[in-house]
Amino acid sequence: MNLENRNQSGKDRILAKPKSYTQLAYPKYNKIKKKLPSLLIKSINKAENEVAKNPSIGTQKHGDLKGIYVYKFKPIDQELLLAYEVNSKKKEVIFIAIGGHENFYRDLKQYLK
Repeated sequence: MNLENRNQSGKDRILAKPKSYTQLAYPKYNKIKKKLPSLLIKSINKAENEVAKNPSIGTQKHGDLKGIYVYKFKPIDQELLLAYEVNSKKKEVIFIAIGGHENFYRDLKQYLK
């Protein structure tokens, strides 16, 4: 879907759709995701695509988790957190972890050490 916009001379010009970032993932992330039910995996894939289109959609973390973003979404009835890093130079989004809020940040800190 291309967006059309009229410039000052009244002529139409087509604005290019912004390109998505390349999606990469840590092995642990893939291992956890593979074990989830297929309905949940579809919701996660949708969230991953949203993040790839707009990496700043998540909340940037501070302190021990500096440089990590967390995107919160609610696929069914429980809120899930999706942790990722962004490499702007290479246009990459690297998914690190997915899970419920309970002990999520503690486990994420341990995994990154």
